[in-house]
Amino acid sequence: MTIGRLNQDIIECRSCPRLVSWREEVATTKRAAYRDWDYWGRPVPGFGDPAARLAVIGLAPAAHGANRTGRMFTGDRSGDWLYRALHRAGFANQETADHRDDGLTLSDCYVTSMVHCAPPDNQPTAEERATCGDWLDRELDLLDRVQVLVVLGQLSYNQVLRRFGSSAPKPRPRFGHGVEVVVEDGPRLIASYHPSQQNTFTGRLTEPMLDSVFARARAVLDG
Repeated sequence: MTIGRLNQDIIECRSCPRLVSWREEVATTKRAAYRDWDYWGRPVPGFGDPAARLAVIGLAPAAHGANRTGRMFTGDRSGDWLYRALHRAGFANQETADHRDDGLTLSDCYVTSMVHCAPPDNQPTAEERATCGDWLDRELDLLDRVQVLVVLGQLSYNQVLRRFGSSAPKPRPRFGHGVEVVVEDGPRLIASYHPSQQNTFTGRLTEPMLDSVFARARAVLDG
C-alpha cells in the first residue's frame, strides 16, 4: 500500500451518512461567490511529500474551502494562514493555496486532517471522528519517516494522543498552544491553536504564534 493508493480509497469512502449528505448538499447548493465552481464534494485526501518528516493534522475540510477545491486547507482563510506559515518555515514553495493546480508543493511536509469530509458547523460527531480515525492511523503508518506532528486544535490533539495509546505519556499533557509531547519510540507532537477565523479574528492565534510552532518543528528536525 502506498499513500497515493490510500488517498484513492479515502476519496471513495461513504462510511458516514451524515457527512456524505452534507458534503454533497454543499457541493450542489454552493456559495454565491463560488457558483461557477465545480465543487469537489467528496472526502479530501492528504496532501504533500510522502517522505515527509513533518505532518500537520487539522480537524476537517471547510465546506466552501477544501470541500470545494479538493485539497487540504485550500481555498479558505485557515489555509491562507497555514500555508503562509509553512512557506516562511521553508516547507512550502509558495504562500498561497487557491486551487489544486496552483503550483503549490510541499517539501518534507504532509498535511492531512482527522476527518476527511466537511462536517455541518465544523463539528464532526464522536462516532465520525472514530470512523475517520482509522484512515488517520493508516496515513501515519505509511508516513513512516515522520518525526514531528503539528496538531491543530484540541480535538486533533486528543485524537492523535489516543492513536498512540500507552506510548503517550501519563498523565496526558493538557492541550495548549506550543505544548510538546514526546511519544515513546515515536514522533514529537507540537500543539497549536487551529488557524480558524474564530481564533485568528479574535487574536487568540497570531501569525508570530503560528510561526513559532513551525520554527520549533524545523529546529527539532534540523537538530
